[in-house]
Parts: sequence; C-alpha cells; structure tokens
Amino acid sequence: MNTRNTPGLGELLRYVSELVEHGAEEHYRQMQLNYRARYTPVLRALHSGAQTISEVTACTHLTQGAISQTVGHMQADGVVTRQRGEDGRQSLIRLTPHGEGLLCKLQAHWQATFAAIEQLEQEIGHPLRQVLEHAASALEQQGFSQRLSAVKLACAAEEVVSE
Repeated sequence: MNTRNTPGLGELLRYVSELVEHGAEEHYRQMQLNYRARYTPVLRALHSGAQTISEVTACTHLTQGAISQTVGHMQADGVVTRQRGEDGRQSLIRLTPHGEGLLCKLQAHWQATFAAIEQLEQEIGHPLRQVLEHAASALEQQGFSQRLSAVKLACAAEEVVSE
C-alpha cells in the first residue's frame, strides 16, 4: 500500500472537525450570535447540571486542559463566571445572564444540529458518531502509541526472520 499521499487518521479527523466547526460558526453568524462552537460542550454540560471543570470534563470527551481554556474564553466573553467553591480547591462555573440567553437561543439550533448529523450518517451509510465512540473506547483501552510500538516490533521481527 502506498501511504505517501494517503491522509492519516489525525489529518482526516481534524479536517472533518474543521468542516463541522466552520459550518456551525456560519450558522452562529446567521443567528447574529457572538458565539464560538468550542463553547458548546461546556454549555451543554452546564445545562445538564455540571458545576466545575472536573464535572464538565466528565460530561465530555475533552481534556481538563481544553475545558479550562474554553471556560477562560467563555469568561472573557461574559458567558460564564467562576467563583471559588466552599472547599477552595475547585471553582464553580455559573452562566451569566448573557450565557442563559445564549443557552435559550441555542437549544433549537442543537436539535437541528443533531438532525443534520443523522442526515449525514444516513447519506454516508455509516453511524459516524458510533464509529468514533468505538474508536475512542478502543484507544482508551490501548493507546495509539502502544499500537504503533506493537506494529514496529512485528515489522522488525519479520525483517529478522526474512534475513
């Protein structure tokens, strides 16, 4: 197999992610919202009852660092506030009135988004979200680095045998 011009998994995932985000951003502009697509997982987690970075992280497939960075942007844009928790170790994240207004405007948009995803999945004939969830689960069980190491060891063993 010639892999010189074949895009890698990371490249394809980033490209699909960019296409989805750009489409979402275009709709936010059409809705006349000053809103970033990256806020969505945090807003949805807060709407579901999460109150801290750790709780938001547990509701998403994103890292705690990515969530912290996003919450910082959301705070700068006036979407959320942070307050020290009672134990002083965690910050509580609260929607501002502006954030509450965004949430109300976005709920119908999110319903349309999931309907569009279902249409895409029907068009391509694959349950894309399910495939990605399975891939994430498999990579959590055995990381990509481990998989690469195993393939390299197998290739090295084949070279030794063929010599």
